[in-house]
Amino acid sequence: MRALAVEIKARRLALQMSQEDLAGKCDLDRPYISLIEVARKQPTISVLLKLAEGLDYGLPEMMQRVMSRYLVEST
Repeated sequence: MRALAVEIKARRLALQMSQEDLAGKCDLDRPYISLIEVARKQPTISVLLKLAEGLDYGLPEMMQRVMSRYLVEST
């Protein structure tokens, strides 16, 4: 879950978006984005789809990046 949190925050910052910007683009609450980014909430598949779209990439690409981060962190 930590790898997902790091990827979402890193991508958001790379796109120069605030949590408020991302929340608005995904039709989610800003506090929920914050909780995801600090690995305190596990998003559902439907939320992951919204986040991927809001972060301008597809869910498969997002999950590949998360997996790459996870593998680096676990070694």
